[in-house]
Amino acid sequence: MMKVFKKISVLLLIAVIMVGFVACGAPEGADIELITVTNGETIGEGETEFPLTITDEEGDQIAITVKTDKTTVGEALVELGLIAGEESDYGLYIKTVNGVLLDYDTDGKYWAFYENGTLASVGVDSTKITEGTIYEFKAE
Repeated sequence: MMKVFKKISVLLLIAVIMVGFVACGAPEGADIELITVTNGETIGEGETEFPLTITDEEGDQIAITVKTDKTTVGEALVELGLIAGEESDYGLYIKTVNGVLLDYDTDGKYWAFYENGTLASVGVDSTKITEGTIYEFKAE
C-alpha cells in the first residue's frame, strides 16, 4: 500500500511541476513555442520591420531585425515566441526573452524594455511599432 501511495505522490508532483512550467511560459491562452535567436538574424514575416537588441545578464548583446504585420512590439514578439510572461494589471509582465527566464520574485532580476535607449514609458504590449525606433530588452 505504501509503494502505491509513493508512486501516486511522485506522479502528482511531476504533473504539478509540468503545469507550472507551461503556465509560466506564455501569456494565458497562448500556445506558442518559445525561440532563441542569434546576432544578425531576421525573424518573422510582414510589411513592418524594426530593430531589437537583447542585452543579457553578462552584458552581451544580440541585435536582430523583426518583421511583422502586428501593430505593437509586444504582439509581434509574443506571436514569434521571442518573449513570454504573465498578464498583470499593468499589461504583460515579461519574464522570458530569447529563452532566458528572469523572475524578480525569485532571483531579483527582470527584463527592462527600452525605446531608443530610454526606459519605455508603457509596457511592450502597449508600445506601437514606430519606424526608426530601436527597441531593447536589458537584463537588470
